[in-house]
Amino acid sequence: MFHLGIDLGTSSMKFVLVDENLHIKMTFSKSYPCYYPKQGYSEQNPNDWIKACYEGLEYVAEFLGDKSRKLVSIGIAGQMHGLVTLDENDKIIRPAILWNDSRSEREVEYLNKEIDKILMETGNIAFVGFTAPKILWMYNNEKDLFNRIEKIMLPKDYLLYVLSNIFASDYSDASGTLLLDVKNKNWSKYMLEKCHIRREQLPRLYESYEKVGKLREDLIDKYDFNENCFLVAGASDNASAAIGTGIVGEGGCMLSLGTSGTLLASGGYTKIEAPYGIHSFAHGDSGYHLLSCILSGASCVGWWNKIVGKNDLIIKDENMGRNSLYFLPYLMGERSPHNDPNIRGAFIGLEMKTTREDMNLAILEGVSFALKDSFEIIRKTKNISSISICGGGAKNKSWQKILASVLNVDLNIMENDEGAGLGGAILASIPCSNVSLEEKVKSSIKIKEIIKPNKDLVILYKNRYEVFKQLYPSLKNIKLN
Repeated sequence: MFHLGIDLGTSSMKFVLVDENLHIKMTFSKSYPCYYPKQGYSEQNPNDWIKACYEGLEYVAEFLGDKSRKLVSIGIAGQMHGLVTLDENDKIIRPAILWNDSRSEREVEYLNKEIDKILMETGNIAFVGFTAPKILWMYNNEKDLFNRIEKIMLPKDYLLYVLSNIFASDYSDASGTLLLDVKNKNWSKYMLEKCHIRREQLPRLYESYEKVGKLREDLIDKYDFNENCFLVAGASDNASAAIGTGIVGEGGCMLSLGTSGTLLASGGYTKIEAPYGIHSFAHGDSGYHLLSCILSGASCVGWWNKIVGKNDLIIKDENMGRNSLYFLPYLMGERSPHNDPNIRGAFIGLEMKTTREDMNLAILEGVSFALKDSFEIIRKTKNISSISICGGGAKNKSWQKILASVLNVDLNIMENDEGAGLGGAILASIPCSNVSLEEKVKSSIKIKEIIKPNKDLVILYKNRYEVFKQLYPSLKNIKLN
């Protein structure tokens, strides 16, 4: 018996196949383009996702061979906040507007004029990345297209719809729309009215591990999968990655260091008051989590490598915490905790003696300090003793040491680093299991190594962080354009 997790990411779709014991048997990845038609715009063609998905399913079928009928379930994780709109004939109305699109700044300002009401209704404040401001942007700027909308979906839910003909979503992903009353797990009538949309335009909601329907018959026949192969509701990429790293129940915390940098702390419902950009969302385990996101995480390293060429960013231990250079990682503006789409990155403290390694170190420290901004807020409400880390940036040994000492917490390096894809597969396995999601995760997800804070570095980084905290307030009012 096999279960498949599909992670619909920003740059690629990843497939993780597991057996009934959650042992990973196969992985596969297919990339697709992202389009930037105007400054601040970020879009994708949902048809590219479907093509990637079919190619991945073909790969799975070929890998399984005569065992293909043993694929019994599929769970999809997906990039959050994206807006997919369909007309009455289920045709895509316009390209999907993605999480990192910043065109809706005016709509966010409009929504946050009633910030206390929105916070009370949804548990969150408005951000340009969220789905509701994108809907309002269509209402204000593409009225003809807006009037054709019959279905509003998130990216993973569109893939679910194509694979099953089921119009559904889960609470974790729906939390990031700003249309959900997160605490009570219902669509907010107030927010629907603010965005000029009807309840029937939104999907039915499920817990992430709940079965929603069968795979389409023609796809079962095409790939020779089990005749009862079903799909669960799935989860947001962050919630799914947390499940894939063992973060369920009270007191767990995950750091996903990919394109962005995300901290997720699971447990009971907690609401962070404005103006801090920390989100209160439903979790994939039927509970809740706090979520913070810096928009530029490991992508800062990719940006830097494009400028200076291949660069491994291996830092000598004796140089850590002793740099005189600072880096602000706001290359795309910032979400958590500042909620400032206009702030930009900077190197502070450049000298004639500054070296490439100084700049390498500043980048790793700058991202770490930006994460600490949010972590210090989260830690006031959650008792966190360790953080489990995943994502491309998590593989850098130097960065592991820096993060453990900057955040002053044990850092868990996981045995498997498939994150959201593995989480999707775990969710898909639950309807076939006789144990709870939490029991299954706790018994299956293993820690490979624990990186402990270095006591001397903790002191050095505490002092450097005090300087870092002064930089954003000093720069935020400078107009560059």
